[in-house]
Amino acid sequence: MRKGPRAQTGRPAELAEPAWAIVLFCVVCGAVPGALLPLLARLLLALPWAPLEGPAELLTSVPEPALTLGTTAVGALGGLLLGFTAAHESLSVRVHHTHVTLAVRGGVQDFTRDEISACFRDGKQLVLLGPDSLELAREPCGLNWRRLADALTAHGYPWEQEDPHRAEFRRWVPGTPGLPTGADALLRARAQARTGEGGAEEARELRGELLRLGVVVRDEDRRQYVRVVRGEGRG
Repeated sequence: MRKGPRAQTGRPAELAEPAWAIVLFCVVCGAVPGALLPLLARLLLALPWAPLEGPAELLTSVPEPALTLGTTAVGALGGLLLGFTAAHESLSVRVHHTHVTLAVRGGVQDFTRDEISACFRDGKQLVLLGPDSLELAREPCGLNWRRLADALTAHGYPWEQEDPHRAEFRRWVPGTPGLPTGADALLRARAQARTGEGGAEEARELRGELLRLGVVVRDEDRRQYVRVVRGEGRG
C-alpha cells in the first residue's frame, strides 16, 4: 500500500481532462477518415473486383472538391457528437483534506475521509472502498494515474497498488452457490444488459442493487466476478 502523509489543510487538488481537448481529439479522429474516404473509394474501384462497388461508384460520382469537403464535414460532425458524449462521460476528481469529490455524467458524489478505506486502480477504472470493504465508487478514469495517486496520498488518503480483496473474487455463472437471495437474478439481468445496446446505465444500476445485498462485482471482458461481504448488505 502506498501511504501518504497526514491529512493536509492546503489547497485541494483538482484533476480533470479538459473538455475542449476531448472534443478536439474526437473531431480530428472523425475528420481524417472522412477526408480519406473518397481516396479509399477510388482505390476500391481500381481493383479488378471491388467490394461495395455500388456505394463506391455513387460516392465518387460527386464532383470534387465538394466530395472531399462533404465527407470531411460529415466525419467531423460525427466526431463532434462523439466528443460531447465522451466529455460528458469523463471523470474529474477533486481531492480535499476532508473529502473527495467525483464528478461524472453530470452528477457529483462526495465521500468523506472516514468513508474511504482504500483507493486503487482496477484496469481503466478508479475504485474507492469503504471501511466495510464494499465499493463506494467504480468509475472509468482517463486521468493520469500517477498524478491522481500523488494527489490522494498527499492529502492522506490510502492508495493501494491493486484491489486488496482481489483474491476473494470468483467467477459468476448462473446458479453460483453462496450468494445472497436475489443476487443471482440481478447478475443474470446485468449480464444481459452488458451485451445489449445502451445497457451501460442499466448495468451500473444493477451494480448498485448488488452492493445493497453485499455483493461486489468486477468485470473482465464479458465475464462477471463477484465477492460477498458477509452480513454487510445495504438497504
